[in-house]
Amino acid sequence: MDKTLSQIEALFNEPNSDSLGDLMDKFWASWSDLANNPESMAARSALKEQSNLLASRFHRIYNQLLDIKASVDSDVDLTVQQVNNLAQELASLNMQIARSELGGENANDLRDKRDHLIDQLSELIDINVAEQKNGTATVYVGALAIVEGTSSFKIGTHKIRVGAAAVSEIVWEGTTKTLKVYDGQLRGLLDTRDTVIPNYMQALDDLAKALITNINSLHQAGFGLDGSTGWNFFGTLDMSAAGIKVSDEIQNDINRIAASQSGEVGDNRNALAIADLRNAKLMSRGTASLAEFYQGMIGGIGVETSKARGLKENYELLVAQLENSRQSVQGVSLDEEMTQMIKFQHAYDAAARVITTMDQALDTVIHGMGIVGR
Repeated sequence: MDKTLSQIEALFNEPNSDSLGDLMDKFWASWSDLANNPESMAARSALKEQSNLLASRFHRIYNQLLDIKASVDSDVDLTVQQVNNLAQELASLNMQIARSELGGENANDLRDKRDHLIDQLSELIDINVAEQKNGTATVYVGALAIVEGTSSFKIGTHKIRVGAAAVSEIVWEGTTKTLKVYDGQLRGLLDTRDTVIPNYMQALDDLAKALITNINSLHQAGFGLDGSTGWNFFGTLDMSAAGIKVSDEIQNDINRIAASQSGEVGDNRNALAIADLRNAKLMSRGTASLAEFYQGMIGGIGVETSKARGLKENYELLVAQLENSRQSVQGVSLDEEMTQMIKFQHAYDAAARVITTMDQALDTVIHGMGIVGR
């Protein structure tokens, strides 16, 4: 998850020139410039261009979030395939272990390899393992076995429609039975795809909709330089981050930008009212301005990214500690092996000294005794 959050953080690229936050600031500044010069065609043209740039940035970020979501969905498919490959290898090792241990011997090398594969599988998906009397290991995902004896059972995916996109749902292959995943890399991918990314997309939609709705409400009541009124500044067919755009009426004629409240030439009160929306509490049930809402979203991304990195480091440390504890029980201790080596070396030296002493004694008996009387 920390990888995806880092991508999202880089996507918004705040604070920076031409970021969404920067373009929103320039957008409001353009309304202030128009209020200062309500009859200026240059100010009107600049406002239209800034509005188009802002809408384009909304589109780009939203579409890139969609791309990231699609990439994570592809990772789900790849991870499912990895799970199946590991399950198949475990079933094969079960067969080899059962054959090797028919004569009562322990297939330690094969068991070590199987334990390593089980560790790899547990990183991908939550599993439970039970060893059977014949030496094979049964691996469960939830209540059902994915490896049983010398057989493995595959999981798969099928596409379901979520909003405007199709995503992969994990099922037992050949069925429509959904597989509940509670842990492992797969759980992280599913949470990122189904919760984290959609939350940011929804926040962008809320921001765009508030911008469109509130500006259009004031703009419709105002008058353009040509005396026309009732025009929307933003189009209303799709009031979302993906659909925000300057209305065709304004796009085609900047004289229709409603800077005036009375219709009189030089009246700037409507442009001022729209510019004042910058600080109005329009978001989060009247508790935050548009800028504050956006800043809170960016701050949330930073906090979530930092939290995910911290959790990753903590879990890596925990796994390392658990692995050390496991190795202290079932693994080889170098200190213990060195102690045993020294003990056996001393025993060998002692035995060698005994043999040497016996050899010397026999030499003395054979060559040094029985000479008298020859």
